[in-house]
Amino acid sequence: MANVLVTGGAGYIGSHACKVLAAAGFTPVTFDNLCTGWQDAVKFGPFAQGDLLDRGRLDEVFAEYAPVAVVHFAALSQVGESTTNPGLYWRNNVGGSLNLIEAATAAGCLNFVFSSTCATYGDQDGVTLTEDTEQHPINAYGASKRAVEDILRNFQESHGLRSVIFRYFNVAGADPDGDVGEFHQPETHLIPLMLDAIDGKRDALTVYGTDYDTPDGTCIRDYVHVMDLVAAHVKGIEWLLDGRDPRVFNLGTGSGFSVREVIDHSRAVTNKEVPIVEGARRAGDCTKLVSGSDRAVSELGWTPERSTLEAMITDAWRWHQSGHYEK
Repeated sequence: MANVLVTGGAGYIGSHACKVLAAAGFTPVTFDNLCTGWQDAVKFGPFAQGDLLDRGRLDEVFAEYAPVAVVHFAALSQVGESTTNPGLYWRNNVGGSLNLIEAATAAGCLNFVFSSTCATYGDQDGVTLTEDTEQHPINAYGASKRAVEDILRNFQESHGLRSVIFRYFNVAGADPDGDVGEFHQPETHLIPLMLDAIDGKRDALTVYGTDYDTPDGTCIRDYVHVMDLVAAHVKGIEWLLDGRDPRVFNLGTGSGFSVREVIDHSRAVTNKEVPIVEGARRAGDCTKLVSGSDRAVSELGWTPERSTLEAMITDAWRWHQSGHYEK
């Protein structure tokens, strides 16, 4: 079984990727510093603790495991924090990624799947994004991810590194088997915040802005089920191992869901009311942010079969009722 190095494999998306990689016949090797990840989530392959800023540790891991590919999830990802502390994001996301890319090429591991973000496109309100949409990031998080994309292209030219880059917005849901799930401290994502409010773990869910130009007045965002997302990343590895050229793929529904739609579906799934408080719009929030996925569907053969509100909330609710990790 070929080894695949998964950075951030102890985190939300990375742990799900490790499960799917193992099911596909790979051995996922988790590389994580546990700053936001959980060692309890490392269940499907070996754990190599380390930090991307430690080049020596990266070299040790590549020498020990000789991976055939890298899947790079590890990154700081809070937009607000990136705005107030941009240096942290440039140092960690770009500096750490550069260390990883240099270590991979030095070890002869030239297949690289990068989990990027649609935040690289910036404020594209009301546009259905494609891979050819111009990139104009408006915060350090999006800018740092775009910089890593540029580095990958540079190393393609200089070292023959081949990459598949995935861009997407919001990830939701959990492993249907309940082996791993979403568990952040603190939590910032809509669906788990909503489930916390249902459970009484917080007083209410705040809906920021109810006067947007949408059918129900709340803003619309694109969501992809975490299992669909990681399935695409496995397909990205297979794409590279088949010898195909570097490629960028967007992953989205092309339509998105409003905040009120998410709340209404949660009532149907949980049979419980969601306590809400209506608040003012947040600065910088757009009316509608969505991405298409035509290229991923036609070229990768990707099918976002679980990326419905019913499936995402059902799987998240199942995990939410019993799932957690401990340091």
